Amino acid sequence: MSTEILIVPKRETFGKAAVRDLKKSGMIPAVVYGLNEPPVAIAISPKVVARVLASDTGMNSVMFLQREGTDIKRHVIIKDLQRDPITSRLRHVDFMRVDMALKVRVKVPVRLVGTSIGVKAMGGVLDFAHREIEIECLPTFIPAHIDVDITNLAVGDSVRFEQIDLGTNVLITGDAHQVVCSVRGKAAEEELAVPAAAEPEVAKKGKKEDKK
Repeated sequence: MSTEILIVPKRETFGKAAVRDLKKSGMIPAVVYGLNEPPVAIAISPKVVARVLASDTGMNSVMFLQREGTDIKRHVIIKDLQRDPITSRLRHVDFMRVDMALKVRVKVPVRLVGTSIGVKAMGGVLDFAHREIEIECLPTFIPAHIDVDITNLAVGDSVRFEQIDLGTNVLITGDAHQVVCSVRGKAAEEELAVPAAAEPEVAKKGKKEDKK
């Protein structure tokens, strides 16, 4: 968990013109919501957000936001991001308040560890079905990632949610039988096309005339 305190100003003006002014000052709009409290519009530096996203815990980093000019300070995590579809630059950030004594649901990236024997020695193909998994836990126990060892996966083997042990402090939500990854055999090469057997001639109507 990050102990860094991010001091952010409250936004008092809204609309396209206000957003343009924010960008000129090197800031982007954001909002803080959750815990049955009214949402609060703030501004934040995209460089600060980028630094948080680049950390080990990424979007699930628990950090302090403090309102500029006040003692109001809350734990938050990044809940959603909006990026420019062309430049991929950050345009807006949603922060969710968290109570360190209450469980939260977040999605955590899956990291595959090792090389599957089914791929390495049996010519199989790895199918990575779930690259992130939703979990429920106290903010303190949010893992940076979920490691799944695939070393012993042979062709036909798979890893399901129910096979992943994250300890007693972290619960994986969703269907326990969902497949995280599996190893399947390579698709068989198409057989050479065999010419279709010639159809039998249709019998001519009538009897063949006898030769004179």
